[in-house]
Amino acid sequence: MTRQQPYTAHARAILLLGLPLIGGQIAQMLISLTDTVMMGWYGVPELAALTLANTLFMTLFLVGSCFAWAVMPMVASFAASGDERQIRRVTRMGLWLSLAVFAICLPALWFSAPLLRMLGQEAQVAQDAQGYLRIAGWGLAFALGVMVLKSYLAALEHTRVVFWITVIAAVANAIANYALIFGNWGAPELGIRGGAIASLVSHGISLVGVVIYARVKLPQYPLWQRFWRSDTEMLREVFALGWPIGLTTLAEVGLFAASALLIGLLGTAPLAAHGIALQISAITFMVHLGLANVATVRAGQARGRGDSAFLERDAHTVFALSVVAVVVTVVVFLTLPELLVGVFLSPSDPDRDTILAIGVALLMVAALFQLVDALQVVTLGLLRGLQDTRVPMVFAGFAYWGLGLPAAWGLGIVAGLGAVGVWFGLVTGLGAAAVLLLYRFWGRAVPALRLARGAARD
Repeated sequence: MTRQQPYTAHARAILLLGLPLIGGQIAQMLISLTDTVMMGWYGVPELAALTLANTLFMTLFLVGSCFAWAVMPMVASFAASGDERQIRRVTRMGLWLSLAVFAICLPALWFSAPLLRMLGQEAQVAQDAQGYLRIAGWGLAFALGVMVLKSYLAALEHTRVVFWITVIAAVANAIANYALIFGNWGAPELGIRGGAIASLVSHGISLVGVVIYARVKLPQYPLWQRFWRSDTEMLREVFALGWPIGLTTLAEVGLFAASALLIGLLGTAPLAAHGIALQISAITFMVHLGLANVATVRAGQARGRGDSAFLERDAHTVFALSVVAVVVTVVVFLTLPELLVGVFLSPSDPDRDTILAIGVALLMVAALFQLVDALQVVTLGLLRGLQDTRVPMVFAGFAYWGLGLPAAWGLGIVAGLGAVGVWFGLVTGLGAAAVLLLYRFWGRAVPALRLARGAARD
């Protein structure tokens, strides 16, 4: 692309790259939703154990994916400059670091029952969660490897395969859950252990799929050639870019976990409403997360070419697309809140009316929540594409924990606004992060790329 190309060309390219990524994110969410629904059909104690197990697994997975997120902008930048050797080096070391993360996390998964009991969980539920994680926990190695290879493929603009592999994994997970949890089709009835095996199968299928595709379609990048050989220089580079992403993710995950604990102080009905509203918001957030991934790839390409004009036009376009998605979401949230919340509630639930009223109020706040969350995640994606992760980490930590959490406590608990007050606290934290990150991008990162391009011309 050149600077003379219109915004429509940028929008077309972003959507072509981004729609499969958005679809893949939604398909990934459906895997979790399927697990929850089927285990809920099997039994409430098993569902409670699965919820605990998935919370621990996903926290470690999201934080551990930091090196996969680091691979994406580095591969995009090297691809734009035509350096095939560096692409292979980056991806291999991303896989190395992800395997190291798995090795560090495995003991926490294997011996999770004592940890969960320390956090106040019932002994039997904690033991069942540990039983689940001793099977499904091995899938963390597969899942982290898949994330690295998906980032590698996305950076090389092979995004459709990412979508289809995720869809196949979601279907396989549903089939395996149905057979192994309930003992259907002649399979043994394994309950929560069946769900763990289904999860492991799903992650394994995803890994096999991306490895086969990478080997067949991109033979010019021999990722597995001398895979065992260390590459200390590149290992340090991927680590240096990735660890701030991990801490940024931990800060955000921690904020939402803390908000759930605060709302839990208010009772089960507010907590249930919080979970429902958060689930609905998470589905729409996948659109912005997919656009953020595209922003990372495209910013990485701009950095590799030193093309600030390309970066600015792409940034304007991806922000515009994200805002359009926000407008559509807000309209839906404001016009159909009872319908959206009611889908998650049984008509015979004695707390239905209370949960519905709180959930509807939370969706009203979520309308504002959507805008600031979209802005901060897309800007983070752009900055990661420019390999700027340390200052954004500081900004996010300050915004989430220095402003967001105290505001949630003050408005929700001290001021007595309840769950709605806690959500306004979340808006405060995410809004502050959006403002700081936007300043970092437009006020620092873009001018720096302009200066670098000018210096290269001179």
